Amino acid sequence: MSRRAFVTGVGMIPFAKPGASAPYHEMGAQAARAALHDAGLSYDDIEQAYVGYVYGDSTCGQKALYPVGMTGIPIVNVNNNCSTGSTALFLARQAVASGAADCVLVLGFEQMSPGALASVFTDRPTPFDDFDAVTDRLVGKPEIPLALRYFGGAGLAHMEKYGTPLEAFAMIRAKASRHAVNNPLALFRKEVSTQDVMDAPVIWPGVMTRLMACPPTCGAAAAVLVSEEFAAKRGLKKDVFIAAQAMTTDRPSTFESNDMMRLVGYDMSREAAAKVYEQAGIGADDIDVVELHDCFAHNELITYEALGLCPEGGADKFIRDGDNTYGGKVVTNPSGGLLSKGHPLGATGLAQCFELTHQLRGSAGARQVEDARLALQHNLGLGGACVVTLYQRA
Repeated sequence: MSRRAFVTGVGMIPFAKPGASAPYHEMGAQAARAALHDAGLSYDDIEQAYVGYVYGDSTCGQKALYPVGMTGIPIVNVNNNCSTGSTALFLARQAVASGAADCVLVLGFEQMSPGALASVFTDRPTPFDDFDAVTDRLVGKPEIPLALRYFGGAGLAHMEKYGTPLEAFAMIRAKASRHAVNNPLALFRKEVSTQDVMDAPVIWPGVMTRLMACPPTCGAAAAVLVSEEFAAKRGLKKDVFIAAQAMTTDRPSTFESNDMMRLVGYDMSREAAAKVYEQAGIGADDIDVVELHDCFAHNELITYEALGLCPEGGADKFIRDGDNTYGGKVVTNPSGGLLSKGHPLGATGLAQCFELTHQLRGSAGARQVEDARLALQHNLGLGGACVVTLYQRA
């Protein structure tokens, strides 16, 4: 029988630009200690740990956690591109739900380098070879870094299919900045207008300006998941639990549809969300607050539709009606999202968990979504994996 996994502790450190952060292991240890403190537990209480990061050697998880405690527990290192943090969360939730463990630590961190993402190993095929071949055929533009081609190409496909204006993406970035003003842990906290985003340096004429892309970021975040029985026995917080969760990977449509939106995970996102809604017996209209994967403003826009927050082709109206922010249908990325908060790859999924846990606790301060009861997390990793998690206030 599946057991509920309660989020009894969360921790996060301020995100920073590359070169301005502590080393990965120090960031990781700090976030882990913060989550343990929030839970009211010690490392000795932890039975298993799952640690996510993308850019690092094997067993970086041990390097980060050994200063926190050395108790001989299983430490599993996880790498699943940008969905790494939520993949670690997926594994930890399974451990609690299955009865394999009662108290599990999940940690994500990243120490990134400046500039566009690049492969570390250049002497072997990359996991992106098939994605690159489709992008070369559909988009071209070899002078533009690949991540920008992927997601900018997806945004361009939406523009061509539905007549979506460039301004819609600028409005998303401006919204992210308004939310981030109230997040002391975000990298960029300066509010920018839609016009500021439009006037930013052009990366891809007619498709993307610099402010529509998230910055490379360093940081760490963590969570402690426990069973209901363990929480009751120890007198721990059990105000937030994972009500449903699904992880998906690519299907043939990713490559066979000749659609850049599907190449970057639209179908994965739609399928994972549908599974979560079915598990929980709810619909997208029941969601109060969402943290979704806005690595580019373009991906936030197409993800509105993939998650069912608005009809296909309806994202521009959804944005213009203000249905993606306070006072609208569902507040998206109250943290400022990846666009303003930053995107340290391994930490992103746990940073989303941090934000949504506080939203459901009612402890998000100036970012608080009024009477939030159901919160949805969407974390996408090209190449590919998507994890969608539904949190519920107990």
